[in-house]
Amino acid sequence: MLGKLGVFEPVVHATGAAILDVYELTVGYNGTTALDRVTFHLNVGERVAVVGPNGAGKSTLFKVIAGVLEPTSGDVRVAGCSPRGHICIAYVPQRNDVDWMFPVTVEDVVMMGRFGRLGLFRRPGRQDRAVVRECLGIVGLAELAKRQISELSGGQQQRMFIARALAQESTLMLMDEPLTGLDMPAQERILALLDVLRMQGVTVMVATHDLNQAADYFDRVMLLNHRLLGIGTSAEVFTTAHLRDAYGGQLRLVETGDGLLALNDTCCGHG
Repeated sequence: MLGKLGVFEPVVHATGAAILDVYELTVGYNGTTALDRVTFHLNVGERVAVVGPNGAGKSTLFKVIAGVLEPTSGDVRVAGCSPRGHICIAYVPQRNDVDWMFPVTVEDVVMMGRFGRLGLFRRPGRQDRAVVRECLGIVGLAELAKRQISELSGGQQQRMFIARALAQESTLMLMDEPLTGLDMPAQERILALLDVLRMQGVTVMVATHDLNQAADYFDRVMLLNHRLLGIGTSAEVFTTAHLRDAYGGQLRLVETGDGLLALNDTCCGHG
């Protein structure tokens, strides 16, 4: 919001409020329902995987929480307030939604995380530059600070965005399919950095198609297909009934001696 003389005033968090409350959230596009009465609550510092088929509404959910998309009905509260005006929310879109040829360096992007705290008319100072250097060091990109962002690998690009979230001092981070298209070493490095965010008290939501990673690396999983089919531990959510409701014919479920094996029949989609 804008205060006196057009100075940006960030939203003040309500004392004791949950980091995220979503109630009866519904979003529609041109007569099609993207999200249907979705309700859930997140605790501070949680790491939650959001899983579901292509077009399930994962990106739509993140955009509403980030305050860049208005819901049709329902309510979203970030630390007790509307999403708009927060400087604590770090939103990382899918990589194909980013203009990688835009003439900015890695350092520039991470510095963007400081702008909400600087306001409209202040230039970054020595302390801001020191914060940016520290955050680049944490994610292992200090030597690439002056590189144009298109020169980075996919994994480096995602680490750059994590550095921006750290510089922003965000308390809620939304990552839309950050692991898609990365090789295993790059994925493991991103997952390790999620531990850094946890130590900083950051609540993280990650959209992913990998059910095994969701089960292994996250506190809770959310199964979404326009409506919320389940949220809880992987054992509670990844049941035969829930997965069939979510994926239908896209997923083949095979009982093995070690439990339920899910085989995804789709290979090339994004969404």
